[in-house]
Amino acid sequence: MNGKHITKLGFGGRAIALALAAAKVRERVGISTQEILGELASVRDHPEAYVTGGVYADLAAELTSREARARAARQATLRPTPLPYRVWGEDLIEPGARTQMDVAMQLPVSRAGALMPDAHVGYGLPIGGVLATEGAVIPYGVGVDIGCSMMLSVLPLRPDALGTDETRKLLMKHTRFGAGVSFEKSFRGDHEVLHDPAWREQALLRHLRDKAAEQIGTSGSGNHFVEFGTLHLPAPDLGLEAGDYLAVLSHSGSRGFGAQVANHYTKVAQTLHPQLDPAARKLAWLPLDTEEGEGYWQAMNLAGRYALANHDLIHARIARALGAEPLAQVSNSHNLAWKQVLPDGEEVIVHRKGATPAEAGRLGLIPGSMADPGFVVRGRGNAEALDSASHGAGRQMGRKAAERALNKRDVQAYLKERGITLIGGGVDEAPQAYKRIEEVIARQRDLVDVVAEFRPRVVRMDTGHEDV
Repeated sequence: MNGKHITKLGFGGRAIALALAAAKVRERVGISTQEILGELASVRDHPEAYVTGGVYADLAAELTSREARARAARQATLRPTPLPYRVWGEDLIEPGARTQMDVAMQLPVSRAGALMPDAHVGYGLPIGGVLATEGAVIPYGVGVDIGCSMMLSVLPLRPDALGTDETRKLLMKHTRFGAGVSFEKSFRGDHEVLHDPAWREQALLRHLRDKAAEQIGTSGSGNHFVEFGTLHLPAPDLGLEAGDYLAVLSHSGSRGFGAQVANHYTKVAQTLHPQLDPAARKLAWLPLDTEEGEGYWQAMNLAGRYALANHDLIHARIARALGAEPLAQVSNSHNLAWKQVLPDGEEVIVHRKGATPAEAGRLGLIPGSMADPGFVVRGRGNAEALDSASHGAGRQMGRKAAERALNKRDVQAYLKERGITLIGGGVDEAPQAYKRIEEVIARQRDLVDVVAEFRPRVVRMDTGHEDV
């Protein structure tokens, strides 16, 4: 008797281990495999008949509790009013983002929340939304680009060590952007994340693994970037002396792999909640103690590791080309869910959709736009913000609105005035489409302390809808 026999009967999640344990007990007293399979089928179909005792009692209890949870999920209704939550930079936040956050705080699984000063409308949970839930994870509370993240490498070179042409050539050779892009196989490289055993544990992940391997070390479209610039460190920190350094900053995610995981499990979650209020449809959740919830949690964390692996390879290629070893590196994810304990001792799942983890002492990165500064920050551990901060400047115009409202010539003038060389990029990603990062940082002084400032100089992005 083995796990394949059990899964063929339709058992999943924790029920597999319980069924296998019971089967082993029956084997030891001489019951044949065929008879045991018949008994297990009976437990599967009528678990209530076995919960009072016997070798199958634990399995029956798991099956009946799972059915009760699924029934409760189907009948879930929203709270009549949202739970209270703190907002940082309310004057910078559009009403639509507040409306989305209000709906999230009406979910029956919600326990706490916060809204960051870069917040704007997203799918389900707003970008810049932080949401704590009890025993459940929300795929669209994490976002489509699972594990979207930042990385900074500080190089042992003066800021003026490389000319613009040399920097441009490095970015053109060692970075790739856009949907479906990849490096040539001989240039692609390998990473330990591609050998993670999780790839073999779900049919979905097995299906996506080859594509993820093909695209590793690349970046998507939209606001993803890799840029050279100057890091100004005003006081000794990061294991470095105060001063100015050449640095590389990147923003990248989990590519099509993460997007397919997000969309697959959102559909699964929505099937569990057919009666959920339409306003909360994109906030459908998966109980973590179900097979579906366990599956998403595993896939989400793998996508988070894969996203950081993309940064690892980008930065390693550039450092190797320069014959330099980074003096310091900082990285963080800002589209992920974490298990966290609230001050009252309750364990919750904290979704940060476009929000930076900011526990006390933790380093993070908050970028501006293609022409505005980014910041290395250290978290202050603000409990009301669920130990979080903004993940960037945040959009003040949607992509289509930016394309309608902004003049290509004005965008180019803005870049030139700030000494920015842009490779790719579109009007939809113009600095004017974003909030002023200095204002966003000023609204969260109780969430983070600024450690250093990064000034971009040569920026590469995907080609936008209209090149700048």
